[in-house]
Amino acid sequence: MLIVNLTMKAFNKIIVILIVNIFFLNACGGKFGDARKIPTNAQERAKKNVEEGRGASVGGLLGRTGKTNYEFSSSNPMWRASLEILDFLPLNTVDYSGGMIISDWYSDSVNNESLKVTIRFLSNEVRSDSLKIIVHKKDCRSNQNCKISLLGNSAIVNELRSSIIRKAAILEKEDKKKK
Repeated sequence: MLIVNLTMKAFNKIIVILIVNIFFLNACGGKFGDARKIPTNAQERAKKNVEEGRGASVGGLLGRTGKTNYEFSSSNPMWRASLEILDFLPLNTVDYSGGMIISDWYSDSVNNESLKVTIRFLSNEVRSDSLKIIVHKKDCRSNQNCKISLLGNSAIVNELRSSIIRKAAILEKEDKKKK
């Protein structure tokens, strides 16, 4: 009886292992491709997989529909134009995903005035209302006595906005020519 009981347990383990193996082997589906048709370059292989709709995604598990349009900073003309126009400023925060560029305090003269520029991207479209530009001015009479003021719709803000829009329009035109 004891021997029959041990062999029954061993038999059950073997059955479970076989079922699990069959399950995993069946998951492969026997769909091995022709090596001559599969690109050896990883980037080409990834591009081919995307075109064929293959790959794993957790987007459906997280409640996402998968209809998101990802844009990278190198493809956004407003972003590129802003960085090119502000290239002389020391930048404190540059966050593409948050849509913000914040410079550090900048002064190019011997007087005690410094400027700080903040640009917020409201849209990817090349339009003047796609940007919110904030310029602060710091005036320090001594090391401990500084006054910071907001330059609302000043000439500096308007000049920055028009320069960025012009540069973004040129970059967008160049991108369209490349395509």
